[in-house]
Amino acid sequence: MAKTKAKTKVKIGRKMNLAELVTLYPQLVNVLMEDYGLHCVSCFAAGFDTLEEGAKIHGYDDRDI
Repeated sequence: MAKTKAKTKVKIGRKMNLAELVTLYPQLVNVLMEDYGLHCVSCFAAGFDTLEEGAKIHGYDDRDI
């Protein structure tokens, strides 16, 4: 009998840690880097920054986030 792995969906929010975000959704790495210029997702700082902090570092304001 084959086992299936249940997927739990996690809501993405501005306070989510970047490393956690790309671990849960690795398909977002290219989108965040290429479409939004958030190259911090592949940086050592990803373990320390939230999506909000990374976006603000790259020039996004609260309305954009």
